[in-house]
Amino acid sequence: MPTMLGIHGSVTSPGRLHQALESALNAAVVSDPSITVSLLHLGDYKISFADGRPSEAYGDDTEKVLEQVTSADMYIIATPIFRASFTGALKNLLDHVPVEVMMGKSVGLIGMGATDHHYLTVDTQLRPVLAWFGAHLVPGQVYLQSQHFKDGKLADPKAIAGLDILGRSVLALHNSLASNPESAGPSPLAAG
Repeated sequence: MPTMLGIHGSVTSPGRLHQALESALNAAVVSDPSITVSLLHLGDYKISFADGRPSEAYGDDTEKVLEQVTSADMYIIATPIFRASFTGALKNLLDHVPVEVMMGKSVGLIGMGATDHHYLTVDTQLRPVLAWFGAHLVPGQVYLQSQHFKDGKLADPKAIAGLDILGRSVLALHNSLASNPESAGPSPLAAG
């Protein structure tokens, strides 16, 4: 049974972005109830600064978190946009992850910023990092702003539909890659 991991790339208390990520994960389950989904909120764990040591050398949650990331078959990654980039906490997590972990796996992306000025951040900052892993990214993304929420709940019909499509698209891409592994293309240069 395939597993989908939602990664909430923020250390702040779960809020609107967390809710949006849950919505995308739920859409995947509605599409295929046989999949297992889980949500990793980086703020729930103490993850050491990536300094090149093996995960078992850290005396905190680093190894446990990496096991969760490693065991997933596909991902939806959500990040707030800070200072025109994705979060440092998410970058630190990705710095810990070996290239083989995400190589060939399907990934969907959600970004959230204060204004439309940062909507390209996901494409110009995060997408290249995941391409380095050889992850297969669903074309497009869901970009959210405060105006998409009313009384703390997602209320914008286009955003709701986008999250639904994203969850189903990550699953569909995973299924396509699983049924035809050669469609994944060659390994990324980072795989050596």
